[in-house]
Amino acid sequence: MDQFTPVSALGGGLLIGLAAAILLLANGRIAGISGILDGALQRGGSESAWRLAFLVGLLAAVPSMALAGYPLPAVRVDATLPVVALAGVLVGFGTRLGSGCTSGHGVCGIGRGSGRSIAATLTFLASAAVTVFVVRHVIGA
Repeated sequence: MDQFTPVSALGGGLLIGLAAAILLLANGRIAGISGILDGALQRGGSESAWRLAFLVGLLAAVPSMALAGYPLPAVRVDATLPVVALAGVLVGFGTRLGSGCTSGHGVCGIGRGSGRSIAATLTFLASAAVTVFVVRHVIGA
């Protein structure tokens, strides 16, 4: 935990909350990334412009930080490509099964007091805790 920086974490959280609030107030839409991506990939969708703009903004954040002179952290993935691909498929399956992702349920749903989102977020957290326990203490990875 020597990389924990509470000020930048708080700033990032505030920016995420602000973006979610602006999207909800301006468009009446919830900032669930899986739903935004799904809608952007639909052909002929009437709302694809704002969805694409939102996604481009997400992707532009890191290069913007680099251009502003902030050092980018080194990224190291200790998994093989098949494991990463399987993880991506499982995340995609989970977002469909849970009717959304952590950003939609955890950030936006809980903020709106949605019982379904609170239950989904608690399920996400419990699943993550069980997964970490199994990987570290049962499998031993």
